[in-house]
Amino acid sequence: MVGFKATDVPPTATVKFLGAGTAACIADLITFPLDTAKVRLQIQGESQGLVRTAASAQYRGVLGTILTMVRTEGPRSLYNGLVAGLQRQMSFASVRIGLYDSVKQFYTKGSEHAGIGSRLLAGSTTGALAVAVAQPTDVVKVRFQAQARAGGGRRYQSTVEAYKTIAREEGIRGLWKGTSPNVARNAIVNCAELVTYDLIKDTLLKANLMTDDLPCHFTSAFGAGFCTTVIASPVDVVKTRYMNSALGQYHSAGHCALTMLRKEGPRAFYKGFMPSFLRLGSWNVVMFVTYEQLKRALMAAYQSREAPF
Repeated sequence: MVGFKATDVPPTATVKFLGAGTAACIADLITFPLDTAKVRLQIQGESQGLVRTAASAQYRGVLGTILTMVRTEGPRSLYNGLVAGLQRQMSFASVRIGLYDSVKQFYTKGSEHAGIGSRLLAGSTTGALAVAVAQPTDVVKVRFQAQARAGGGRRYQSTVEAYKTIAREEGIRGLWKGTSPNVARNAIVNCAELVTYDLIKDTLLKANLMTDDLPCHFTSAFGAGFCTTVIASPVDVVKTRYMNSALGQYHSAGHCALTMLRKEGPRAFYKGFMPSFLRLGSWNVVMFVTYEQLKRALMAAYQSREAPF
């Protein structure tokens, strides 16, 4: 057995909730530069309008984007929006991942045998609920990642200023910009990510191909990351473009998607695919492996504390 051993008592909802948020923050700290590169590639080619983006830098590929950002803006630019990103993960992942098992049990009425329909329903529910809680943090994160430091003033100087500026200039609704595509994206992402992880892990365990430890968690997480990227990339690109747009640039998420299709063609919906896959693949591996270990560690600590002397 590699890592912490599974405890006899299943992890509580609180342990899952806290473990998911913490694991997601750890995964974000490690993979954030890839996410920033993905955002820059996704907004490249977008009409500049009133918004100053880094599109003029003509980024090429994941490594090229990262090297260009480091050369023109400094290494710290790779972590633009990290504070909002961690705020997002602590509130967002805690709900969409930490509550997944509880919601799945609710839909199956406590049954241990959950069908694919119940899993998809649970994934969609927690994904949409998480957006309702954490949307403003996602808007601020995307805005920070999209802004370039070199050659001019930045749109926002700090996370707190970003929240205040968006609320003042665009109204409270500005903080909830892109909620519709984000609900769609995260319902899709959650289903692809959690349900795929769930199914791959169950299949490996039932077929006795692996035991419930680190190699199994790694394999399941990597597969989930690839499936999620393929399915969710088009919605993710639209979400990023719409959130980063100036007031009035797009009338709706649908208008944003149609504008992309008309001006840039279908391939625009898969802009930034490689950094998306590198980010989601690595993020899933780090998050799920950490999450599984945190659940076991927290439950072991809880049991040792409750055990009589």
